Amino acid sequence: MIQRNILRPKGTEIGIQRLGWHSFRHTYRSLLDETGAPIGVQQNLMRHSNVATTMNVYGNSTLRAKQDANSKVVKMLISPKKEALA
Repeated sequence: MIQRNILRPKGTEIGIQRLGWHSFRHTYRSLLDETGAPIGVQQNLMRHSNVATTMNVYGNSTLRAKQDANSKVVKMLISPKKEALA
């Protein structure tokens, strides 16, 4: 009833269609990923019997995580470390 009477209407109000309990699980998985938690830890915390469920069903990265990863690649290309002279 909470989902039907509160979550879904509020979600629609703020532009999130079909907001429900699994939306929170997807968010939790994304936030765990941002912390750098190993996938096995994430699997256990989410109580999945198969790691594929954790990775494939709940495996969406947040925009912030994608931006951070992309920035690191750009920095590697723009200012590569010079090899130390021996």
